[in-house]
Amino acid sequence: MERNHVPTGLVFLLLILFTSEMMTIASARLCESQSHTYRGTCTNNHNCAIVCQREGRGFTGGRCRGFWRRCYCTKIC
Repeated sequence: MERNHVPTGLVFLLLILFTSEMMTIASARLCESQSHTYRGTCTNNHNCAIVCQREGRGFTGGRCRGFWRRCYCTKIC
């Protein structure tokens, strides 16, 4: 009977560790800066992200936002 408690306890422990790790990642701040190389109206987040990653200033992604639909590059602060 004790044998059944070991896997249950292990799963519970892993669940707690995984949850605390996700909370750390989610609490990180995301910095944004308007792209210096993207030209024109931003209509596709994927294209914006690719341009931002190629700017070489440590950006990990990008998204279109604002009334004028500009490309904003993102990175974890």
